[in-house]
Amino acid sequence: MAPSKNDREARVARERLRAYQARQTVHATGVKRRRRDNRIAGIAIVVVAAAAIGLQLLYFGAGPGKPVAAPKATTSPTSTPTPTATAGANQGDVPSKTLAAGRDWTGTLTLNKDVPLGVTLDGAAAPQAASAVIGLVQKGWYTGMVCHRLTTSATFKVLQCGGAKTVAAGPTGGPGFSYGPIENAPATTAGTTNSQTPQGTALYKKGVIAMARQTGDAYSNGSQFFIVYGDTTIPNDAAGGYTVVGQVATGLDKLISSITAKGTTDGSADAAPKVATTITGFTLK
Repeated sequence: MAPSKNDREARVARERLRAYQARQTVHATGVKRRRRDNRIAGIAIVVVAAAAIGLQLLYFGAGPGKPVAAPKATTSPTSTPTPTATAGANQGDVPSKTLAAGRDWTGTLTLNKDVPLGVTLDGAAAPQAASAVIGLVQKGWYTGMVCHRLTTSATFKVLQCGGAKTVAAGPTGGPGFSYGPIENAPATTAGTTNSQTPQGTALYKKGVIAMARQTGDAYSNGSQFFIVYGDTTIPNDAAGGYTVVGQVATGLDKLISSITAKGTTDGSADAAPKVATTITGFTLK
């Protein structure tokens, strides 16, 4: 018996339904697969990112060789320690203290091309520090170095220089050596010892040139020095005071009027000088 029209239509409808259901099954399977693939890809991205962060922390975090920024303090000039420094011993190729020959050395320290300071280094009172500075001057080390720090409080007036080529870099550079001991530091001022300054304080007179060092380490002197442009009282620390290597004999008034009197970049009493200051020349003989 030939199938009726209704039977044929029913059969066609069933085939269409099966085809539709098959397509839906394929679609649903594809959706599930894509979701699974996306989850796997997301997990992979997280793993890769975590690994990258781990590598950054390993090589750029607290790993060896990381530059250590000089700690900022309002009462003492500090410098960056040599990474391999050992307390109580010179490190690196420190110029021999005989270089200063136990005599005065005179010359000119020029800032910003138009602020010449006549200076004298005391090779007798500070033979090691004077020799280190002389050696660096003879190599041209200081040319292009900046003065990265200015303090302007009533009892703490220093301009600190010689540790970096730019202020932005911070005083993280170094000559490749560190040395001691502390030489020619001013005597502790009578009556200044108390619970806050158990080692006492000392007066650094206007015009003094002294070496900056790391707090508590007498053998961390390097290339950084500070010019005292007004009588300054600095507390001694466990290591003592700061090596006075020389004096500014002429030009201090020009330094004050052109640079220090302009204040700091942020108006505070301890920051980079508002007038960007670069060492443009340093000679000694």
